[in-house]
Amino acid sequence: MNREEIKRILPHREPMLLVDEATVEDGVAAGRYTVRGDEWFLQGHFPGNPVVPGVILCEMMAQSACALLLEKAGEGMTPYFTSLDKVRFKHMVLPGDTIEFTCTITAQKGPFYFGQGKGYVAGKLCISGEFSFAVKGA
Repeated sequence: MNREEIKRILPHREPMLLVDEATVEDGVAAGRYTVRGDEWFLQGHFPGNPVVPGVILCEMMAQSACALLLEKAGEGMTPYFTSLDKVRFKHMVLPGDTIEFTCTITAQKGPFYFGQGKGYVAGKLCISGEFSFAVKGA
């Protein structure tokens, strides 16, 4: 899926749409984002040394997972973050980097979906974590 196709399943819009491409295959969601360097979240983080903030990496990972989540939950649903756990940042993500995420849904209970994900730049692990969402009707 390209950005326009992603907009059909995610409620996010610029500047909060933080995934350029997404695919779902064999129960794994893959998302990709290329950091241009002019993003709003780099403007003060850090002057002269721009680094993608960890909370933004978490959001990118979650948006990547949502392609799979909404496939499981159905159209017309909105995912809401309910938890982050065991998040680890291993390497910085910088302007010019393309970060690639892989995410899986590990469990579901009622409207709650639980998952895990990892993000890599050039094969190097940058972020990993567990998360959950509540999925509500539109």
